[in-house]
Amino acid sequence: MNNTYLFISDIHLGLKSKEVEKQKEDLLVKFLRFAKDNCSELFILGDLFDYWFEYKRVYQKGFYKTLAALKEITENGVKIHYIIGNHDFMHKDFFVEEIGAKLYENDIITVLNGSKFYLAHGDGLVKNDIGYKILKKILRNKFIQKIYSLIHPDLGIALARNTSKSSRDYTARKDYGEEDGLYIFAKQKIDEGFDYVLLGHRHRRYFKEYKNGFYINLGSWLDAPCYGIFKDNKFEIIDCKAKADPFERN
Repeated sequence: MNNTYLFISDIHLGLKSKEVEKQKEDLLVKFLRFAKDNCSELFILGDLFDYWFEYKRVYQKGFYKTLAALKEITENGVKIHYIIGNHDFMHKDFFVEEIGAKLYENDIITVLNGSKFYLAHGDGLVKNDIGYKILKKILRNKFIQKIYSLIHPDLGIALARNTSKSSRDYTARKDYGEEDGLYIFAKQKIDEGFDYVLLGHRHRRYFKEYKNGFYINLGSWLDAPCYGIFKDNKFEIIDCKAKADPFERN
């Protein structure tokens, strides 16, 4: 029996105005309620939040509906796999202990319905992105995070918001060359035997066949919200704006 798997990436909750974010979150909650009853596992490929900075006893204000919907998913027996992105990197144990999700700081290699998947956010995978790779090691350093957590939450989260903006501006300005570096990476993984390589980070949607495999990038929810579904050994990207009901029940 084949299971159904769902995938989202680069939602960036908290990026724009309250009105825009409310519309985005309302759509996201509809998707999460759809996922609760229509898949066995949900994969979040990073940057669910535009910034997430979690203290030992404090987590940032906002998006309660999203957190509650995620909790409902795990309570319904659906597994949530959450790859930490370059914007929502400062996680402690809230998502594990309170929501029941599994967090990953590194890439996921798994077999779904007999197909071999390579799943990653995508940050740091491009060869000519040395500057970001250094920054990533600094931001992910547990000692530096511990020192940072001594800052008052109001100031710490404000700084995290500014850091997130700087990271996004850096990615937007960066010249990655004529060919998408993530596509080059994906082709290497397909050559190694993977059937599907799913990445995010670049905010550009791709669905490319290469030899016996596929490179898929779900883009972002900033302009074109979508989700991926793998069912009956077929992967499909569902555009949430292109369909009258993007969450039709299976």
